[in-house]
Amino acid sequence: MTSLPIHWPEIRFTNVIDLVAIFLIALLINRFLRVMTNLMIKQAGSQSRAAQVREQQTRTLAGVLYGTGSKVVWFVALLTALDKFDINPIPALTLAGLGSVAIGFGAQNLVRDVITGFYILFEDQYAMGDTIQVGDTTGRVEILTLRRTVLRDARGALVTIANGEIRTVSNLSRDWSQAFVDIPISPEVSVEKVMNALEVAAAEVRNDPSWSQALVDGPRILGVQSFDRLASTVRLQIRTAPTRQDEVSRELRRRIQIEFQRQGLPLASVQRFELASASSSSPQEPPQPERKN
Repeated sequence: MTSLPIHWPEIRFTNVIDLVAIFLIALLINRFLRVMTNLMIKQAGSQSRAAQVREQQTRTLAGVLYGTGSKVVWFVALLTALDKFDINPIPALTLAGLGSVAIGFGAQNLVRDVITGFYILFEDQYAMGDTIQVGDTTGRVEILTLRRTVLRDARGALVTIANGEIRTVSNLSRDWSQAFVDIPISPEVSVEKVMNALEVAAAEVRNDPSWSQALVDGPRILGVQSFDRLASTVRLQIRTAPTRQDEVSRELRRRIQIEFQRQGLPLASVQRFELASASSSSPQEPPQPERKN
């Protein structure tokens, strides 16, 4: 059997010099790209959250631009090197184009995830450390990339969400959080006395140094939210630092209960009714007189 001859490209000293020159030029262009993209990063001038988020946002964008530009530079350098060795790059380009189309059809979800992740970072929808709600899942963002978002939920579980699956997201960590506290009271109690007791409890929370730092506004008494013949409900509003609304609400309820007990104010009482069911057995019938034959 005759074997087909294999024509290896002739390697000359000039080809080696050209290859080294191409490598050095590509390396210099990559270094230049690194410097230019680093200039995009705005270093945080303070410890404020806005400055930290802005630095993280620009750093992520710079990394994406550098990674894309670097791949383009090395690809062009590879094609140039093939031409120096008398290797026609057109078949390689054609094969790469067909491969890109095939990958594009097969990785549509991946491309969608990456594009959505880019806009999440660019628009600063949320960042690492934020508490967000996506659908029925609420948790703290522990990992954020262009492809996925990983949350730590209330159970302690790590929940991975593809960025392309995110349609609506609620950021619970921006600026402030809010909660409402409803206090049911007995309808026989004077509303004015209840208001005074609630104001005393709210003032204690506001004046407590360990809790005042978590408050943004309030606690504020909004008034009677609802009433009927069984109970009246008074609503209070609290605005706190991000994600601290639950602990402040619990502390406010504790102080309201203590103040109500101190002033002897009852909360709404629950009326219980016991229904006695009738016996299933019918009452005894009087004895029938015997019939005499």
